Amino acid sequence: MTSRNNAIKETYRAPYDYSVFSSIDGRHPWQKEVPGSHVLYRVRQRKGGKVAWFNFDLAIEMGLLPRHHPRLMNQQLQSHLLEAFAIQIINEYDLINEVKIPSSEIKPHHYMATRYLQLQHPGKTGLTSGDGRSLWNGTWKSKGKTWDITSCGTGATCLSPATHIFKKFFKTGDPSISYGCGYSDLDDGVTGAIFSEIMHKNDIPTERILCVIEFPGNLSINVRAGTNLLRPSHFFNHLKQGNLPRLKASVDFFINRELSNGDWTPLSASENRYKRLLSQISKTFAEMAARFENDYIFCWLAWDGDNILANGGIIDYGSIRQFGLFHHEYKFDDVERWSTSLVEQRLQSRYLVQTFAQIEHFINTGKKLEISRFQNHPELQNFDKTFIQTKRRFLLEKTGFSRLDSELLLNKCPKLVSNYEKSFKWWERKTKQKKHYRVADGITKDALYAMRDILRELPKHLNQTWEPLKIKDFMGSIASTYCRPTDSKPTKIRRLWAHKFQTSYMELVSACAKHTETKQEIVIAKITARSLTRNRPDRITGDAICNVGDKILRSRKHMERQDMFTVISAFINEQIMLPNDKTGGVENLLLPISKLTTKTESILKALGKVVRDMRHGL
Repeated sequence: MTSRNNAIKETYRAPYDYSVFSSIDGRHPWQKEVPGSHVLYRVRQRKGGKVAWFNFDLAIEMGLLPRHHPRLMNQQLQSHLLEAFAIQIINEYDLINEVKIPSSEIKPHHYMATRYLQLQHPGKTGLTSGDGRSLWNGTWKSKGKTWDITSCGTGATCLSPATHIFKKFFKTGDPSISYGCGYSDLDDGVTGAIFSEIMHKNDIPTERILCVIEFPGNLSINVRAGTNLLRPSHFFNHLKQGNLPRLKASVDFFINRELSNGDWTPLSASENRYKRLLSQISKTFAEMAARFENDYIFCWLAWDGDNILANGGIIDYGSIRQFGLFHHEYKFDDVERWSTSLVEQRLQSRYLVQTFAQIEHFINTGKKLEISRFQNHPELQNFDKTFIQTKRRFLLEKTGFSRLDSELLLNKCPKLVSNYEKSFKWWERKTKQKKHYRVADGITKDALYAMRDILRELPKHLNQTWEPLKIKDFMGSIASTYCRPTDSKPTKIRRLWAHKFQTSYMELVSACAKHTETKQEIVIAKITARSLTRNRPDRITGDAICNVGDKILRSRKHMERQDMFTVISAFINEQIMLPNDKTGGVENLLLPISKLTTKTESILKALGKVVRDMRHGL
């Protein structure tokens, strides 16, 4: 053990060049290519910070660290991270009140807060809304990719809703205002880091947290990275204002980034780039909406396009939840309005595509028509078709079929797939209450039946005997923790739909065996293995992630900082629920995480219990 520790220390002390972080200094091409789309701020060094979390996986993927760098924080690396990211804007309040700031603390370049449309903002055209407590640190180019890097919690900007509601500029950290004070909570930073990395490792497009810098008072700066962090709202503000030059410039910026990063196939010589944008957005958002509905991911999509990235990735984890059941009646209470529900996300995504149809026409013709003129646009029909097919494919994959087998069934047996989906939805959408009731942050009706549980248990049974589950066993497998005895009673209608569900399931298995010329028992054995992975009972939920983050932070006093990194990394890896034939597409760049000690293993087990106890919740 001593020799191992010595080896780690030697690796830990090995020299690495961290000077690359100094080039992330506020400069971003958006500042020059889309003038008027941002507010520029000088920034100062913010003191008293320390690195609470650093994403070594992401740093290596981005090329900020060499591939062989260990998952160990050292003083030199922390110093460079604090130098680059521990910053605070010098805002309007500071300038008006002539706050004295030593010149040695002021960074040489301007950083930008971007303008975009924002639902909760008093203005509905994006003239005064955008990044209220965030700045863009700049870009980083490596391995043929350009990454955007932004930081949340860097100070109050003039684009915050609070500034325009109260008609005044706020001092950063002003305790009289919450969101408008410009700071972020450490709890949000840690939970966002964990949740986003879980999403990424389960092949769901998302922004990712590169670094969480902790400050006294449970505050943090949360450094985020992505290959394109533009939102639809970065275009919609210019559309609302009828500002064609800025709209075209912002759209061109997005298209060029997607092309240069290789996320789009190259344009042909005769292809109209704005029509390509529309078709790409339609496909992306149809697939995204289908994935969210299938995986029970709540993301408050709305007309302003603020809560999602333009490439379909998740952003701002403060409003993201992953439900354990199909809690399709849940809505978040934002004081002045209710959020969209899980099933309404499809309609909001469709409306976003409709808005891009308006954008495409505006840029190509120079004429801005009313949004209603595009409600029957052909691309919306493509959206509907893509959503339906993608949703069904995701359902088949969640059931346990491989990607190839799922596509085969969709092509060869569409009626069987449709019947299966219908019976699945009957159980999935049943709720406990007749009326909504209040929860901590909104309203809901409890979903009753645990579809992931029955998908996990049914193939295990069929693997032993090709007979449907008896109704008592079926109800016992599908009943969630919300079910009362009466909800598990095998009534006539439940017997009927249990029969339909199991029959359609078995017909799909038989059809797959027939069309792939594979023995039925081999097909069900593979489905059993995949379903056990995809539908594990310890899948994180929104409620669970909040409790996990809180438990990790409260346990820090009993851990070394490196232990915290180890626990978080191990917890994230335990949440990867892709079958073996899918994990090849997920980045797994680093050395194995540090070995768990008795203490960290105990904490990890406690986190697992939290997840299992809340597995059916919101």
